Amino acid sequence: MTYPVINIAGRKIGLGYSPYIIAELSANHNGKLETALQIVREAKKAGADAIKLQTYMADTITLNSDGPDFQIKGGLWDGQTLYSLYQKAHMPWEWHSVLFELARELGITIFSSPFDRTAVDLLERLNAPAYKIASFEAIDLPLIKYVAATGKPMIISTGMADVYEIQEAIQTARDGGCKELAVLHCVSGYPAPAADYNLRTIPDMIARHCLVSGLSDHTLDNTTAITSVALGASIIEKHFTLDRSGGGPDDSFSIEPVELAALCASARTAWAALGKIDYGRKSSEVGNVQFRRSLYFVKDLKAGQLIDESCIRSVRPGFGLPPKYFESLIGKALCVDVRRNTPVLADCFTVNNGA
Repeated sequence: MTYPVINIAGRKIGLGYSPYIIAELSANHNGKLETALQIVREAKKAGADAIKLQTYMADTITLNSDGPDFQIKGGLWDGQTLYSLYQKAHMPWEWHSVLFELARELGITIFSSPFDRTAVDLLERLNAPAYKIASFEAIDLPLIKYVAATGKPMIISTGMADVYEIQEAIQTARDGGCKELAVLHCVSGYPAPAADYNLRTIPDMIARHCLVSGLSDHTLDNTTAITSVALGASIIEKHFTLDRSGGGPDDSFSIEPVELAALCASARTAWAALGKIDYGRKSSEVGNVQFRRSLYFVKDLKAGQLIDESCIRSVRPGFGLPPKYFESLIGKALCVDVRRNTPVLADCFTVNNGA
């Protein structure tokens, strides 16, 4: 069976390859360039395949209004306006080139989620190798079309989108010229409880859309992400911070360096454990064949003697005939002398009476 594959910066992504781990920097820079740079360094050290930014300004994502529609009520950002939140959380555009340069020096792929056309234009000037469409922008079909026109691989997060909206986004990307497309199952809760994730959606997404699929995970530990690998997730995205207690907009639902390293290792182990359909003996089992049961003589016997139930037993180790031959050997005549505690072998019996 042929599975869909995409390629980001030379790394093939799909069911036939180990999971592609994306560390989402998001707003965890907390207004400090050095913090952002250190997050990139730590992502590389932890083993992530990519570091992802978010590219917007407050003026390109919302309006500067304190009207009721623009007030955040409840949740992590209660009491703020959209404009004040994004003003604090956005990644200054002048930082992008510095971060791209560092990532390339370190050998970790870097790309971003653009939130409008000007963000795409900036990222194109930096030669971003791919684009991510955030869940809240999955219904922004003009943006998806504009990104598709770059010809770069695109990953679309599907939080809050229903089946029809997901299909619209996919069709828009394809019609716009995107040849390498992936979709991520996502729950847009910050944080999101594991029970909301319904991971069985992932194999349905793969079958329904025939696309590389994965998980954008907002739970507080790695269990959901690792489990998703067994259900076909080829991409895992997690928010990443240096310090979960740092007080930034996204810190509290992000994982720290030790957790990212554990995710990278465990997700790849989970993928390796999936392997293929194989009922054959595995390399790690070869030396343990001796511990299976087999038939052994429990008496010294002479050639010509007939075997009865007191002559042989099913015991460990496994160097004799399998126990399934026990009953068929009863009443058979030996063709050689045998000693007790030696394996029962086919050539102990006459040709006509062989097991």
